[in-house]
Amino acid sequence: MLKGFKDFILRGNVVDLAVAVVIGAAFGAIVTSFTQKIIEPLLNAITPPTATGLGITIIGDKPSTYIDFAAVITAAINFLIVAAVVYFVIVLPLKALKDRRKRGEEPGPAEPTDVQLLVEIRDLLAAQAGSPDGKHSPSSDE
Repeated sequence: MLKGFKDFILRGNVVDLAVAVVIGAAFGAIVTSFTQKIIEPLLNAITPPTATGLGITIIGDKPSTYIDFAAVITAAINFLIVAAVVYFVIVLPLKALKDRRKRGEEPGPAEPTDVQLLVEIRDLLAAQAGSPDGKHSPSSDE
């Protein structure tokens, strides 16, 4: 059971995905900080000095009824920045690569040969039969 888990974790695409999630979270924190600490105060600066920010208070004596438009605008700007970076850094280059491969300008990933596939199948069958080294062992019916 642990060997299967170890094999799963050490697969290249799982590790790449984990790295992408961590970097994405860190980038999201940077963008959120930028929008909350720079953009939102700039939006609040356009209001009169007596206002608490870019928004309205529905009931004057109740601060919990304040509708903060600056926070909503900041969240929308935050989303647009993250979406633009994902599009221009990930989606657009991958689309261009796919188009080049379709036109034949760039070779795709190398396909395994028939011999490599047969070796993998043999090793998997041997592992299922209980051979620890993955090598073919002669059986009693040969």
